[in-house]
Amino acid sequence: MSNIADIRSEYSKSSLHVSSVSKDPIDQFNKWFGEALKSEVMEVNAMSLATINQYNRPSCRIVLLKGIENRRFVFFTNYQSAKGKDLEVNSACALTFFWPELERQVRIEGVATRIEESASEAYFKSRPRGSQIGAWSSPQSSIIKNSELLNQRVKQIETRFKGQETLPRPKQWGGYAVDPSLIEFWQGRPNRLHDRVLYTRNDREWNINLLAP
Repeated sequence: MSNIADIRSEYSKSSLHVSSVSKDPIDQFNKWFGEALKSEVMEVNAMSLATINQYNRPSCRIVLLKGIENRRFVFFTNYQSAKGKDLEVNSACALTFFWPELERQVRIEGVATRIEESASEAYFKSRPRGSQIGAWSSPQSSIIKNSELLNQRVKQIETRFKGQETLPRPKQWGGYAVDPSLIEFWQGRPNRLHDRVLYTRNDREWNINLLAP
């Protein structure tokens, strides 16, 4: 096994300057996201979501961005999951996107709130039927005895909604929208002298600064 400390990559694909970025971080994010799509970045909408639980301990996992609505970053989950319970206790959270193919990272801090039920309903109806069944079947984040329990619950849900092409949305499932107060764009550069541009929000205005790598 190689020495982990010896693992390193040299970044040199692009650069980032305060003078060239958009004055609006959402516009800048959309620009970078579009470039990531064109570059066929794997799981381009995958982002880490960091939360704080009731014991004031951090927790982090990967979720999928499903849209940017009213300048907020939207994702969906089970409200009774660990992350859902965390956000009910403390709505502060952080998101991170990493697009290694472009040597880029975007870091976001903000506050998450549940989106309107009508929006959750609309998205749930757009999901594949198998995903809808999964949302009904999984007691997400709960300890289970074995995977057979899930198989049994899937069969029960399939029987319950037999003949229905679209299932109703479970009350415990829906969307959150993260309203950002900080967004940082990171571009890898040679010799670890990375470019970092930080947007911080003051009321509804955004301040832009360059950070040392």
